[in-house]
Amino acid sequence: MIVPAAAGLLIIVVVLWEAFETIVLPRRVTRRFRFTRLFYRITWFPWRAIGRRITRTSRREAFLSIFGPLSLLFLFAVWAALLIVAFGFLYYSVRSRDFAGLPLQSCIYLSGTTFFTLGLGDVAPHSSGQRIMAVFESGLGFGFLALVLSYLPVIYQAFSRREVNIVLLDARAGSPPTAAELLRRHGAEGIHGLQQLLHDWERWSAQILESHVSYPVVAYFRSQHNNESWLGALAAILDASSLLISGVDDACARQARLTFAMCRHTVVDLAQVFHRKPIALGNRLPDADQARLRALLAQAGIKLRDTPASREKLLHLREMYEPYLHALAAHLAIELPPFILAKEIADNWKTSAWGRISSPGGRVLSDAPIDDHSD
Repeated sequence: MIVPAAAGLLIIVVVLWEAFETIVLPRRVTRRFRFTRLFYRITWFPWRAIGRRITRTSRREAFLSIFGPLSLLFLFAVWAALLIVAFGFLYYSVRSRDFAGLPLQSCIYLSGTTFFTLGLGDVAPHSSGQRIMAVFESGLGFGFLALVLSYLPVIYQAFSRREVNIVLLDARAGSPPTAAELLRRHGAEGIHGLQQLLHDWERWSAQILESHVSYPVVAYFRSQHNNESWLGALAAILDASSLLISGVDDACARQARLTFAMCRHTVVDLAQVFHRKPIALGNRLPDADQARLRALLAQAGIKLRDTPASREKLLHLREMYEPYLHALAAHLAIELPPFILAKEIADNWKTSAWGRISSPGGRVLSDAPIDDHSD
C-alpha cells in the first residue's frame, strides 16, 4: 500500500525536521509554514482570549503563566503521537503480506509499544523488514525522549538567566520598572551606577535576543511577580535610554545610545520572530506626564533639556521602538509600564504575603530606609 507508506514517511520527516529546528538549530527559522508555529497559533490564541476575560490580575497572570510550560509538554506529546501514527501507517502498508487482516488501530498499537520500548509482545513483527523497522522505531523513540529531556534544562536555564536581571531592577527602577524611577533613584550622584546598569542591560538584551530567537517558547514563560515582565523591563530601559539620549550630554548618554541600539534590535527581531507587525497605539508619554517626569528628575539632580529639538528627538526615538513593543505586548498579553507611574507603588521587596507593610495607597509604612542614589 503506497499511500499509507508515503503518508507515514512524510509525517516522520516533517516531525523530525520540526524537532531539529526547534530544539537543535540555534537560529531563527524563516520558513513560512512550520508545524510548531501553527501549533502555537492554535493553542495560544484561545488561551489568551480566555485569560483576557479574567478580570482579577493575579488570577489572569496565574492562568497565562501555565501556558508556557504546558504548551511545551503538549508539543512533545503531539510530536510523539505523530511519530507513533506515522510508524503505524508503515506497519499497515505491509500488512497484506505479514499482517493479513490486521486493522490500522492494531498497527498503531504496535507502533506505540515499540516507540516506548514496552515490548509487550501481544502484537509483534514477523518479517525481517518489519523487525528492522521496529528496531529503528525503538531507537528513534529512545533518542527522541533523550532529546526532549535534554531540551527542558536549556529552556529553564534561559528563563532563569532572564529573570535574574528583571528581579535586580526591583530596587533600582520600581515595581513595575519605569524610566522615571530608574533615573530618579540613581540621580546625579549615581550617574556611574546608572552607566554600569545600562552597560549590563546592553549585554542582557543581547542574551534575550539570542535565547528567544533560538527558543521562542521562552517568551511565553512569565515572571514570578504579576507586575514584572521581561518585555516591561525592556521597555523601561528603552524609555530611560531615549530620555538620556535626547535630554543630556554626558558619558552616560553615550552608553545609553549603545544600550538603546541593542534593546531596539531585540524588540524588532522578536516582533519578526512572532510575525507581529508594529502597532501605533496611544501616547505613552502625554505632555502632563512629561512635565511631571521632568520635575521629578530635576529634584533628583537630573535636568533634561526641554527644547523643541529635544522633544522632537525624543519622539523620533520612541517611534523607533514603541510600535514593536505594542505589537509584542498585544501578542503576549503583557501590560507595558508607563514612563512615570500615576501614583507611588511599593516595590516588591517591600511587600510580603505574610503581612501588610504598605498602605492601600502604596506608601510604605514600616521598612528599613534605603539610599535612592546607591549604585
